[in-house]
Amino acid sequence: METTAPEKTTTLDQSFRDSIATVDKQGRRKFLFPKKPKGRLYNKRTIASIIYLVVFFTLPFLKVDGEPLFLFNVIERKFIFFGQIFWPQDFFIFAIGFLTFMVFVILFTVVFGRVFCGWACPQTIFMEMVFRKIEYWLDGDSSAQKRLAAMPWNGYKIRKRAVKISVFYALSFLIGNFALAYVIGMDNVELMIREGIGAHPVTFSALIGFTTTFFLVFYWFREQACLVVCPYGRLQGVLLDRKSMVVAYDYVRGEPRGKVSKTKEAEDLGDCIDCAACVRVCPTGIDIRNGTQLECTNCTACIDACDAIMVSLQRAEGLIRIDSEENIARGQKKLWNGRTKGYSALLAVLLGVLVTLLVTRNDVDATVLRTPGQIFQTQPDGRLSNIYTIKFANKTRNDIPMTLKLENMNGEIQVVGNALVAPRESYTQSPFFVKIKRDQILRRKTKIAIGVYEGTKRIKTVETTFFGPGY
Repeated sequence: METTAPEKTTTLDQSFRDSIATVDKQGRRKFLFPKKPKGRLYNKRTIASIIYLVVFFTLPFLKVDGEPLFLFNVIERKFIFFGQIFWPQDFFIFAIGFLTFMVFVILFTVVFGRVFCGWACPQTIFMEMVFRKIEYWLDGDSSAQKRLAAMPWNGYKIRKRAVKISVFYALSFLIGNFALAYVIGMDNVELMIREGIGAHPVTFSALIGFTTTFFLVFYWFREQACLVVCPYGRLQGVLLDRKSMVVAYDYVRGEPRGKVSKTKEAEDLGDCIDCAACVRVCPTGIDIRNGTQLECTNCTACIDACDAIMVSLQRAEGLIRIDSEENIARGQKKLWNGRTKGYSALLAVLLGVLVTLLVTRNDVDATVLRTPGQIFQTQPDGRLSNIYTIKFANKTRNDIPMTLKLENMNGEIQVVGNALVAPRESYTQSPFFVKIKRDQILRRKTKIAIGVYEGTKRIKTVETTFFGPGY
């Protein structure tokens, strides 16, 4: 009778789940001093961050036909994306766009985990690739920062802190000005700078408020923004599964851990030498060897730190790598499954709908309303007339002459006042009469169709009701 050896079981220490790295046993905030990362992935993150920062500080200066390329003016309810102006009438496009974005977030997270957090999130880029780099330059690496924090207050520490606070606040003020430029436009920001604080006290007060918020986030709150505030981090728990690609520790290869020794084979140790290099570089203070955790932002700093140790020991890299828990357990690689295919199909459909809405979007929206309290009038020539009001929302940068025509019966449309024009980037309304011969109105309420034309192009057909005497 053939027997098999029992499988080796390992009892994992789960005590790490009882606390977080940023809170001590007394429940007080514990500040982290991560070691300065370096390596292949960190260099790629630096390049990606430089591109992001160049785009962020350049876009407010780019214009199309005298308007910003991007504008998110919530105050005036005016939004510009890639030079296209959007108004509240385009809310349904925003709804489809938001739905598409949410599905994309779900799909992306299911497949690739929180790589967005570590590589593209503005909070992470400014914190880790701007403010943290400046901090390393001003205060030194992790050990120097710890010594400075533990040092009693003296002239040296006061000078260090004063310089750091000044630099961080000045940089936060710069970021605040560019963030304001995305709301009101860089031209208005430059105008306010020239006119001074006295001419714009409210805007300046708001700017100082945002600057102070940015400063406190990057100087004091730091990783807590990802752990406590960010809803995306909280969603990770329901979006990720064992098939998701995350920053993962290969416990099959690494366990059991043990220090380097000549008797490695006799002791049956894994490749992890328990050096804690991955922990020292983590900006959220976690031990990735404990598995996927809420605090992990997939910044990949631990991968670089572990690879450097493996290279020095002449062992294979990738003990910590981007992979799924299922792949690590089974020793295979499989990215696509039924759920990701379903999300991809839904995302493709939503993108198609969104592109169609953007391409077929009218430059001018028109709404026809009957004038309240008015039924019908009899004209001297015997024709019946109703009075209406047409409202235009011109989303372009040009004044557009408009004309109205009856589409489903003979009659006349007479605009009250001057020629019908939709002013650029604004709303307008104008009253007009619809005159129809009495013999065409056989009921008290008759449906009529009014064509709204931009030159010879019909942009919309509006149906409304024409009131008559009734028979």
